[in-house]
Amino acid sequence: MASLKEIRNRIRSVISTQQITKAMKMVAAAKLRRAQDRILRMRPYAQSLKGILQNLSANLDASQIQSPYLEERPVERVLLIVLTSDRGLCGAFNNNLAKVAQQAIHQQYEAQYQAGKLDLLCIGKKGYEYFVRRGYSVVHPEYVDLFTRLDFDHVLTVAEQLLSWYAQGTYDRIDVFYNEFKNVATQIPRQEQLLPASADMADNTAQAGTSMEYILEPSAEAIVTDLIPQIIKVQFFKALLESNAAEQGARMMAMDKATENAGELLRTLRLTYNRTRQAVITKEIIEIVSGARALEEA
Repeated sequence: MASLKEIRNRIRSVISTQQITKAMKMVAAAKLRRAQDRILRMRPYAQSLKGILQNLSANLDASQIQSPYLEERPVERVLLIVLTSDRGLCGAFNNNLAKVAQQAIHQQYEAQYQAGKLDLLCIGKKGYEYFVRRGYSVVHPEYVDLFTRLDFDHVLTVAEQLLSWYAQGTYDRIDVFYNEFKNVATQIPRQEQLLPASADMADNTAQAGTSMEYILEPSAEAIVTDLIPQIIKVQFFKALLESNAAEQGARMMAMDKATENAGELLRTLRLTYNRTRQAVITKEIIEIVSGARALEEA
């Protein structure tokens, strides 16, 4: 059985840990409010932009839309973008997404992986460390800390690089893996095709009653062709915002659970301390009584 001093030290240690986790929960909650506000404002914008593109392309044939980002090619070289966090203490947030990415590598892109034609672009230190440690081909480590400055102008340079790689034929398929923010307690790992642009992005079949008339300059074809890369950039930025909000939600829940667990451990330690202290006092009383009785008998 542990001594009273050891138990007191453990109690002090748990109290200190509980204070840290409680503070981290409050910080994550403050960051979550800002991140949640950003993603909730981004979603309608992305949907509206996509709706405009669909309305514009409704009266165009597929052959009239000339964009290198819609070109379907045999998938030989693949780039997978994995969005994780820079720090831990956020539960299974990073591991769940890494497992989804690994599953896609060894099921969907096994042939490219075995041929050495599959690269990973990890944004977030945890994902970078995870895949480097397991021997995967991780490229462009300069993009790992992109989350340290999460604004559109900063992200734009990476998005334009992705578009350039696809247009030049460096990669034939680019997918992005991220945690979608549903609510504070729920983050959903997603795999989304970034390039080539998905078919519904330039869908030329508008729903009945949803088409709108526009005054177009210089032409519908030129505007649609220009909109496609812009939507891809917004799609990439939206994935980063989703991941950021999901990370803060996961960290807040993890720290809340850690604080709760620390409270339960404190109750157990204090009960053990009181029982040990009572046993020590009882033992001392018995020793005193036994000594007194021995003196009387002597």
